[in-house]
Amino acid sequence: MFQNSGLSLDQAPPISVVLRFFLGGSLWGVVAGLWLMLHGEEALDPAAPAALILTHLLTLGVMLSFMLGALFQMLPVLAGVSFRQPTLMAIRTQWPLYFGIVALIEAFSTAQKALYLLALLFLGAGLLPVASRMLARLYHLRNHSPSSRGMGFALYNLLLLFFVGAWLALLVGGWVSRGDLLALRQLHLGLGLFGWIGLLIVSVSFQVIEMFYVTPPYPKFWARRLPLGITGLLTLELVAALNFPSLLPWIESLVLLLLLIHGLLTLRRLSQRQRPLADATVWFWRTGMVSLVLAALLIVTGHLMPLPRPFQDLSYVLYASFALSVVFAMAYKIVPFLTWFHLNAQGYFTAPMMHEVIHPRYAMRHLAIHLTTLFTAIVAAFITPELWRVTGVLLALEFSWIALAIYKAWHLYLHVQATEERFDFGGMEAK
Repeated sequence: MFQNSGLSLDQAPPISVVLRFFLGGSLWGVVAGLWLMLHGEEALDPAAPAALILTHLLTLGVMLSFMLGALFQMLPVLAGVSFRQPTLMAIRTQWPLYFGIVALIEAFSTAQKALYLLALLFLGAGLLPVASRMLARLYHLRNHSPSSRGMGFALYNLLLLFFVGAWLALLVGGWVSRGDLLALRQLHLGLGLFGWIGLLIVSVSFQVIEMFYVTPPYPKFWARRLPLGITGLLTLELVAALNFPSLLPWIESLVLLLLLIHGLLTLRRLSQRQRPLADATVWFWRTGMVSLVLAALLIVTGHLMPLPRPFQDLSYVLYASFALSVVFAMAYKIVPFLTWFHLNAQGYFTAPMMHEVIHPRYAMRHLAIHLTTLFTAIVAAFITPELWRVTGVLLALEFSWIALAIYKAWHLYLHVQATEERFDFGGMEAK
């Protein structure tokens, strides 16, 4: 999988760094599912605090956790960037971040101004050091791939997202007065969904679609220019939010059209793969890209004309499906590989093969749960709103499913280390 990148044990962070973020993200996903189960249709109403909480559970709790874990692993692989003391760096990132999420949820629930400041303090302490350090290391690279360049732009958007979110919190709390609240909210949402989550997935896909599935590469012009184009448009959206709010829907529509085209290109490449068998991760990617294309069409249409409430809810569901489908696809590739790679590199005779860490049938069962969750959410949006509670149960189930897979992989890793023999390197200790 990553062999062509020349990954060595010296470059890779400890497996615990990646798995702690993946497991944390899965547990936040369980919380998000339970929240949807408890609040039902209210959690989809943009004006309700329940919807703000669900959104941030999914974006900060789930997506940010999985994406930071993936960046810790992929920056050494795709960009040759590694960090000193990655375990300490991960701990200093994860715990303030999670305390900040709890404080932010409580702030949304109670509208207490002091809690917004507390949330900003914790979120800033967790996010700013790691994001700025990653961005600085990428900035100083001499030779960039499309993936590493895109990751750099995504991290820039993440930092911008934090500062816009901080400004929103100060505006809501009454500490600042400049800025149109609705325009800044739309900008914040666009930076988070498209500039951070969307662009990071796009950047990763440039490398992993070809590498994992043996497909033709993306067009060179597209791979080199798309991250810059999306980031440029979102930076223009920042200017518009402060000065020309009426331009926001048009700028955002251009961003979505770029993402839509990328979704179609990815689906085309998956249809051209040279490995004929399609495992669960291929179908997760396909589900994600189809969801992205449909979500982009709905959101752009909503910028041109008012959409009925069911179609608005469907756009939220489909964009969430896009992001979560790709997260699951990547997790089912990364976790088994890392378990095998670290044990094999340490010289253990019985390092389990990837299919022994997470069996393909286990991932296929998760795919079935995921598609059922998506189907139930669509029916809830159009026919029976009470099914939102069932959707929440299914969402909690699928995050519990992947959390169990991650935990079992970690347990297997520790079991092999504790009970199996290592290869004798002739006096040289395997690292």
